[in-house]
Amino acid sequence: QVQLVESGGGLVQAGGSLRLSCAASGRTFRSYDMGWFRHAPGKERVFVATISWSGISTYYADSVKGRFTISRDNAKNTVYLQMNSLTFEDTAVYYCNRNPPLDVLWGQGTQVTVSS
Repeated sequence: QVQLVESGGGLVQAGGSLRLSCAASGRTFRSYDMGWFRHAPGKERVFVATISWSGISTYYADSVKGRFTISRDNAKNTVYLQMNSLTFEDTAVYYCNRNPPLDVLWGQGTQVTVSS
C-alpha cells in the first residue's frame, strides 16, 4: 500500500512562493495519476492540480492556473507543487493523493499560510 508524506509548507507573504513535496512509498507510485488538494478553514477540501502517471499531462483548478505548477519525479517517488504569486486565499492545508483520491491515502498534509 502506498503511503504519502507532504512537506514544504510554511508562512509566506502575499506574492511569495513555496514548493511542496509529496514523498510516496511503494513501487506502484509511478503507475498512478497524482493530485494536489487543499482544505481551507471553513471550507471543503478541493482539487488543486493533477498530473498523469507519465508526467506528460497536467490540469489545474481555475483558481491556481498560471500560478501553480505540478510535476513529478518517478525515480524519486515524489510529486511537487510549485506555488508562485501566493495570495491570502491560498491559505490551506495541502494534501497529495492519487487522482481520483483514495480515502485511505489521505496523510497529514502540510500547512500553507499566506499573510496579506
